[in-house]
Amino acid sequence: MKILSIILSLGILCSCDIQEAASPSLPNGNPPQGPPPMGMQNGGQNNNAGTNSGTAGEQSFDNNNTDLASGYKYFESNVEVYQEGDYMVINTTGIPNHGSPYFNSSDSRYEAYNGSNSQFFTAPNSISNSPLTYRIPLSPTKASSAEATPLGPIGVALNGIPFYNQYAAGRSPLTNEINTFDQYNGHPQQQGQYHYHVEPLYLTLNKGKDALLGYLLDGFPVYGPEENGNTVSNNELDAYHGHAHATADYPNGIYHYHITDADPYINGSGFYGNPGTISR
Repeated sequence: MKILSIILSLGILCSCDIQEAASPSLPNGNPPQGPPPMGMQNGGQNNNAGTNSGTAGEQSFDNNNTDLASGYKYFESNVEVYQEGDYMVINTTGIPNHGSPYFNSSDSRYEAYNGSNSQFFTAPNSISNSPLTYRIPLSPTKASSAEATPLGPIGVALNGIPFYNQYAAGRSPLTNEINTFDQYNGHPQQQGQYHYHVEPLYLTLNKGKDALLGYLLDGFPVYGPEENGNTVSNNELDAYHGHAHATADYPNGIYHYHITDADPYINGSGFYGNPGTISR
Protein backbone atom coordinates (compact mmCIF):
# COMPACT_ATOMS: atom_id res chain seq x y z
CA MET A 1 0.00 0.00 0.00
CA LYS A 2 2.89 2.38 0.78
CA ILE A 3 4.40 1.78 -2.69
CA LEU A 4 0.99 2.34 -4.31
CA SER A 5 0.58 5.61 -2.37
CA ILE A 6 3.93 6.89 -3.60
CA ILE A 7 3.09 5.96 -7.20
CA LEU A 8 -0.22 7.79 -6.98
CA SER A 9 1.53 10.80 -5.48
CA LEU A 10 4.02 10.92 -8.35
CA GLY A 11 1.13 11.09 -10.77
CA ILE A 12 -0.07 14.41 -9.35
CA LEU A 13 3.10 16.00 -8.03
CA CYS A 14 4.46 19.28 -9.25
CA SER A 15 1.90 20.07 -11.93
CA CYS A 16 1.71 23.26 -9.93
CA ASP A 17 0.42 25.41 -12.79
CA ILE A 18 -3.08 24.08 -11.97
CA GLN A 19 -3.63 25.23 -8.41
CA GLU A 20 -6.77 25.15 -6.36
CA ALA A 21 -7.86 25.41 -2.74
CA ALA A 22 -6.95 22.93 -0.04
CA SER A 23 -5.69 22.89 3.53
CA PRO A 24 -2.18 21.39 3.44
CA SER A 25 -0.10 20.08 6.28
CA LEU A 26 2.98 21.85 7.56
CA PRO A 27 6.20 21.88 5.51
CA ASN A 28 9.66 20.94 6.71
CA GLY A 29 11.07 24.19 8.11
CA ASN A 30 14.46 22.91 9.20
CA PRO A 31 17.72 23.99 7.57
CA PRO A 32 19.76 21.45 5.59
CA GLN A 33 22.35 19.45 7.46
CA GLY A 34 24.96 19.40 4.70
CA PRO A 35 27.35 22.05 3.29
CA PRO A 36 26.31 25.71 2.99
CA PRO A 37 24.57 26.99 -0.16
CA MET A 38 26.72 27.51 -3.21
CA GLY A 39 27.21 30.80 -5.01
CA MET A 40 25.83 33.12 -2.31
CA GLN A 41 25.98 36.75 -3.39
CA ASN A 42 25.87 39.75 -1.10
CA GLY A 43 22.65 41.73 -1.47
CA GLY A 44 23.18 44.83 -3.55
CA GLN A 45 21.90 47.05 -6.29
CA ASN A 46 21.54 45.71 -9.80
CA ASN A 47 21.41 47.46 -13.14
CA ASN A 48 21.52 46.66 -16.84
CA ALA A 49 25.29 46.29 -17.02
CA GLY A 50 25.56 42.51 -17.30
CA THR A 51 28.62 40.30 -17.50
CA ASN A 52 29.03 36.61 -18.26
CA SER A 53 30.80 35.78 -15.02
CA GLY A 54 27.88 34.02 -13.33
CA THR A 55 27.79 30.44 -12.09
CA ALA A 56 27.67 27.83 -14.86
CA GLY A 57 27.74 30.53 -17.54
CA GLU A 58 24.77 32.52 -16.25
CA GLN A 59 24.79 36.28 -16.64
CA SER A 60 25.73 38.39 -13.62
CA PHE A 61 24.64 41.97 -12.97
CA ASP A 62 26.71 44.69 -11.32
CA ASN A 63 25.70 45.67 -7.80
CA ASN A 64 26.42 49.38 -8.10
CA ASN A 65 23.14 51.08 -8.98
CA THR A 66 22.27 53.29 -6.04
CA ASP A 67 19.10 54.52 -7.75
CA LEU A 68 17.08 51.34 -7.27
CA ALA A 69 14.05 51.87 -5.09
CA SER A 70 13.75 50.53 -1.55
CA GLY A 71 14.23 46.76 -1.28
CA TYR A 72 14.88 46.20 -4.99
CA LYS A 73 18.56 46.88 -4.37
CA TYR A 74 18.73 43.57 -2.52
CA PHE A 75 18.05 41.37 -5.54
CA GLU A 76 21.00 39.09 -6.11
CA SER A 77 23.45 39.44 -8.96
CA ASN A 78 21.91 36.66 -11.08
CA VAL A 79 18.76 38.82 -11.47
CA GLU A 80 18.40 41.89 -13.72
CA VAL A 81 16.41 44.71 -12.09
CA TYR A 82 15.66 48.18 -13.42
CA GLN A 83 12.96 50.85 -13.36
CA GLU A 84 10.80 51.50 -16.40
CA GLY A 85 8.25 54.25 -15.85
CA ASP A 86 5.99 53.33 -12.94
CA TYR A 87 7.19 49.73 -12.86
CA MET A 88 10.16 47.75 -11.65
CA VAL A 89 11.21 45.24 -14.28
CA ILE A 90 12.76 41.99 -13.08
CA ASN A 91 14.29 39.56 -15.56
CA THR A 92 15.29 36.12 -14.36
CA THR A 93 16.16 32.74 -15.82
CA GLY A 94 14.42 31.00 -12.93
CA ILE A 95 17.51 28.89 -12.23
CA PRO A 96 18.30 28.75 -8.50
CA ASN A 97 21.68 30.09 -7.40
CA HIS A 98 22.02 27.24 -4.95
CA GLY A 99 22.41 23.50 -5.29
CA SER A 100 19.54 21.05 -5.60
CA PRO A 101 18.98 17.34 -6.20
CA TYR A 102 16.80 18.47 -9.11
CA PHE A 103 19.82 19.37 -11.22
CA ASN A 104 21.22 16.57 -13.37
CA SER A 105 23.71 14.51 -11.37
CA SER A 106 26.47 15.49 -13.82
CA ASP A 107 25.79 19.22 -13.30
CA SER A 108 28.18 21.08 -10.96
CA ARG A 109 25.10 22.53 -9.24
CA TYR A 110 23.79 19.12 -8.28
CA GLU A 111 23.56 18.71 -4.51
CA ALA A 112 22.19 15.51 -3.06
CA TYR A 113 19.37 15.95 -0.59
CA ASN A 114 20.84 16.76 2.84
CA GLY A 115 17.81 18.15 4.64
CA SER A 116 15.99 16.75 7.65
CA ASN A 117 12.76 15.47 6.08
CA SER A 118 12.94 11.69 6.48
CA GLN A 119 10.04 11.32 4.02
CA PHE A 120 11.75 13.20 1.19
CA PHE A 121 11.62 11.65 -2.24
CA THR A 122 12.59 13.10 -5.60
CA ALA A 123 9.73 14.14 -7.86
CA PRO A 124 9.97 13.10 -11.54
CA ASN A 125 10.96 16.58 -12.73
CA SER A 126 14.25 18.38 -13.36
CA ILE A 127 15.20 22.06 -13.21
CA SER A 128 15.24 23.78 -16.60
CA ASN A 129 15.78 27.32 -17.83
CA SER A 130 12.50 29.18 -17.24
CA PRO A 131 12.92 32.88 -18.16
CA LEU A 132 10.35 35.28 -16.75
CA THR A 133 9.93 39.05 -16.92
CA TYR A 134 8.02 40.66 -14.07
CA ARG A 135 6.60 44.18 -14.30
CA ILE A 136 5.79 45.14 -10.72
CA PRO A 137 4.19 48.46 -9.66
CA LEU A 138 6.82 50.74 -8.15
CA SER A 139 4.24 52.47 -5.93
CA PRO A 140 1.78 49.73 -4.94
CA THR A 141 -1.75 50.61 -3.87
CA LYS A 142 -4.53 48.66 -2.18
CA ALA A 143 -6.93 47.11 -4.66
CA SER A 144 -10.57 48.13 -4.49
CA SER A 145 -11.45 44.49 -5.10
CA ALA A 146 -9.00 41.70 -4.31
CA GLU A 147 -7.85 39.58 -7.24
CA ALA A 148 -7.09 35.90 -6.69
CA THR A 149 -3.48 34.84 -7.21
CA PRO A 150 -2.89 33.34 -10.66
CA LEU A 151 -1.78 29.87 -11.63
CA GLY A 152 1.98 29.50 -11.35
CA PRO A 153 4.14 32.46 -10.27
CA ILE A 154 2.57 35.01 -7.92
CA GLY A 155 5.77 36.89 -7.15
CA VAL A 156 9.54 36.62 -7.12
CA ALA A 157 12.17 35.94 -4.48
CA LEU A 158 15.40 37.96 -4.29
CA ASN A 159 17.30 35.21 -6.10
CA GLY A 160 14.88 35.25 -9.03
CA ILE A 161 12.90 32.14 -8.08
CA PRO A 162 9.10 32.37 -8.41
CA PHE A 163 6.83 32.27 -5.40
CA TYR A 164 3.83 29.98 -5.90
CA ASN A 165 0.68 29.95 -3.80
CA GLN A 166 -0.41 27.32 -1.27
CA TYR A 167 -2.21 25.00 -3.65
CA ALA A 168 -1.26 21.88 -5.58
CA ALA A 169 -3.00 20.62 -8.71
CA GLY A 170 -6.63 19.56 -8.74
CA ARG A 171 -7.59 21.26 -5.47
CA SER A 172 -5.30 18.88 -3.62
CA PRO A 173 -3.31 19.90 -0.55
CA LEU A 174 0.46 20.31 -0.54
CA THR A 175 0.77 17.29 1.74
CA ASN A 176 2.45 15.10 -0.89
CA GLU A 177 4.38 17.87 -2.61
CA ILE A 178 5.96 18.93 0.68
CA ASN A 179 7.87 15.68 0.71
CA THR A 180 9.44 16.58 -2.64
CA PHE A 181 10.74 19.97 -1.48
CA ASP A 182 14.54 19.93 -1.55
CA GLN A 183 16.77 21.10 1.29
CA TYR A 184 16.02 24.75 0.40
CA ASN A 185 12.23 24.16 0.23
CA GLY A 186 11.95 24.38 -3.56
CA HIS A 187 11.15 22.00 -6.40
CA PRO A 188 10.42 22.12 -10.15
CA GLN A 189 7.01 21.64 -11.75
CA GLN A 190 6.45 19.46 -14.81
CA GLN A 191 7.99 21.96 -17.25
CA GLY A 192 11.05 22.38 -15.02
CA GLN A 193 10.21 25.74 -13.45
CA TYR A 194 11.78 25.72 -9.99
CA HIS A 195 9.72 27.55 -7.35
CA TYR A 196 8.97 28.03 -3.65
CA HIS A 197 5.54 27.48 -2.06
CA VAL A 198 6.86 28.04 1.45
CA GLU A 199 9.83 29.60 3.28
CA PRO A 200 12.85 29.78 0.92
CA LEU A 201 15.47 28.39 3.28
CA TYR A 202 18.40 29.41 1.09
CA LEU A 203 17.45 33.05 1.63
CA THR A 204 16.46 32.88 5.29
CA LEU A 205 19.62 30.94 6.13
CA ASN A 206 21.77 33.65 4.58
CA LYS A 207 19.76 36.84 5.10
CA GLY A 208 17.88 36.09 8.30
CA LYS A 209 14.38 34.95 9.20
CA ASP A 210 13.22 38.56 9.52
CA ALA A 211 14.65 39.74 6.19
CA LEU A 212 12.98 41.04 3.06
CA LEU A 213 12.75 37.98 0.79
CA GLY A 214 11.08 39.31 -2.37
CA TYR A 215 7.90 40.84 -3.77
CA LEU A 216 4.51 39.65 -4.85
CA LEU A 217 3.25 40.76 -8.22
CA ASP A 218 1.24 43.62 -6.70
CA GLY A 219 4.46 45.32 -5.53
CA PHE A 220 4.08 44.69 -1.82
CA PRO A 221 7.14 43.14 -0.15
CA VAL A 222 7.39 39.67 1.34
CA TYR A 223 9.21 39.25 4.66
CA GLY A 224 10.39 36.17 6.51
CA PRO A 225 8.70 34.30 9.35
CA GLU A 226 10.09 36.44 12.18
CA GLU A 227 9.53 40.05 13.22
CA ASN A 228 11.10 41.89 16.16
CA GLY A 229 12.65 38.66 17.34
CA ASN A 230 9.36 36.73 17.40
CA THR A 231 7.89 34.13 15.06
CA VAL A 232 4.90 35.51 13.15
CA SER A 233 1.72 33.44 13.38
CA ASN A 234 -1.21 33.46 10.99
CA ASN A 235 -3.55 35.00 13.56
CA GLU A 236 -1.39 38.15 13.56
CA LEU A 237 -2.01 38.66 9.84
CA ASP A 238 -5.05 39.68 7.81
CA ALA A 239 -6.94 37.67 5.19
CA TYR A 240 -4.24 38.41 2.59
CA HIS A 241 -1.51 37.17 4.97
CA GLY A 242 0.02 40.55 5.74
CA HIS A 243 -0.15 43.72 7.80
CA ALA A 244 1.08 47.31 7.63
CA HIS A 245 3.75 49.13 9.65
CA ALA A 246 7.27 50.52 9.28
CA THR A 247 10.11 48.15 8.35
CA ALA A 248 13.86 48.64 8.03
CA ASP A 249 13.47 48.95 4.25
CA TYR A 250 10.32 51.09 4.40
CA PRO A 251 10.71 53.37 7.46
CA ASN A 252 7.57 55.34 6.54
CA GLY A 253 5.51 52.17 6.73
CA ILE A 254 4.11 49.80 4.11
CA TYR A 255 1.76 46.86 3.82
CA HIS A 256 3.79 43.65 3.60
CA TYR A 257 3.29 39.91 3.55
CA HIS A 258 4.94 37.43 5.91
CA ILE A 259 5.86 33.85 5.17
CA THR A 260 4.69 31.54 7.95
CA ASP A 261 4.95 27.82 8.67
CA ALA A 262 1.23 27.16 8.21
CA ASP A 263 -1.26 27.36 5.35
CA PRO A 264 -1.51 29.73 3.47
CA TYR A 265 2.27 30.20 3.93
CA ILE A 266 2.80 33.28 1.68
CA ASN A 267 -0.55 34.71 0.55
CA GLY A 268 -4.12 34.30 1.67
CA SER A 269 -7.26 35.52 -0.08
CA GLY A 270 -5.65 37.05 -3.15
CA PHE A 271 -3.43 40.08 -3.78
CA TYR A 272 -3.74 42.99 -1.37
CA GLY A 273 -2.83 45.36 -4.20
CA ASN A 274 -3.26 45.63 -7.95
CA PRO A 275 -0.94 43.10 -9.61
CA GLY A 276 1.46 43.84 -12.42
CA THR A 277 2.25 41.37 -15.19
CA ILE A 278 4.47 38.38 -15.93
CA SER A 279 5.65 37.40 -19.39
CA ARG A 280 7.70 34.47 -20.60
